[in-house]
Amino acid sequence: MENTIRVRRKQLKLSQAELSELTAVTRQTINAIENAKYDPSLELAFKLASVLHTTVDNLFDHGVEKHE
Repeated sequence: MENTIRVRRKQLKLSQAELSELTAVTRQTINAIENAKYDPSLELAFKLASVLHTTVDNLFDHGVEKHE
């Protein structure tokens, strides 16, 4: 699943290691999520959104078109 985690993380000047510590996962997990090789659990998605000061919807492109 495509995401903007890397962009948000860099905006906040966090390393993958720092983000992994804040979300209680390994750096390898953060790397895999950023590279769309692993989809996080719902719980982890909410943790990431919280730490990155955004919403789950803003972090992940879930392939559903938004209707206005």
